[in-house]
Amino acid sequence: MISYDLRGKTALVTGAASGIGFATARMLVLFGATVAVNYLPDDPRGPEAVDKLNAGEATGVPGKAAAGANAGGKAIGAPGSVGDRGAAERMVRQAIDDLGRLDLLFNNAGTPGTRRRIAPAELDLVTEDLWSQLLETNLLGVFRCSKAAAPALKAAKGAVVNTASIAGLGRAGSSLAYSATKAGVVSLTQNLDGGMDQRGTPAVHRARLAEAPLPAGRSGRGRVVPRLRRGDGDRADDHGGRRTDAVTTGPADRGVTPAPAREPRVPAHSAAAAGPCRSRCRSVCG
Repeated sequence: MISYDLRGKTALVTGAASGIGFATARMLVLFGATVAVNYLPDDPRGPEAVDKLNAGEATGVPGKAAAGANAGGKAIGAPGSVGDRGAAERMVRQAIDDLGRLDLLFNNAGTPGTRRRIAPAELDLVTEDLWSQLLETNLLGVFRCSKAAAPALKAAKGAVVNTASIAGLGRAGSSLAYSATKAGVVSLTQNLDGGMDQRGTPAVHRARLAEAPLPAGRSGRGRVVPRLRRGDGDRADDHGGRRTDAVTTGPADRGVTPAPAREPRVPAHSAAAAGPCRSRCRSVCG
């Protein structure tokens, strides 16, 4: 298993009570990071997740009895709904205060807003209320948290990772409204890269993340990662949704080593680590 030394690094993971969010928080803690675990205030799974991470019960690695004892990592709670204006920003600011700094923001919280798939032809079931819920959580939640975290991330030369979905890349999702919000996340990620980098030269890069989650301080720029491997991330997220199938990344850091690019002036970076690309890239890296 690929490992990183993240001792002294910090991260905020939204929607981290279960699924992709919890799996990512688990790995970050295992590698030594201090992780703020975000969850809905009334979700009992949130405090339980924090306790499990600190007790080392969820490392998933044989022989690792306690992640905190082995690598110095730990988890703290960060309750709050990213879908509520004001509450999301307060949650981020409080998490940064508790952490002392912020190296990584993982915008993972999301929801399909429905318990069954709504086919594109079932337009009557795509209500204004559904649109509002999905936009507030899936798209505006990403922007709110990124905007609130931007000063701390710039100061730490950190990174942002956003969970999108293959539904945002032209595939069918739980509803056409859900697909539209995830397409918005993809576009937002690519454009946020310019907003968080004074050089403002975003690139789009497709790759797989099969070996390990993205460590703090190591990121591609405006990158679209079409699919995560099946596994722990296939379970529900912290905002009542099903699993999501894609991740888009956009960094605030410049401390990465560029890989060779086909086009001039277009930087490309390994999704897994700096240096030679280990992620079987399908576009820029070749």
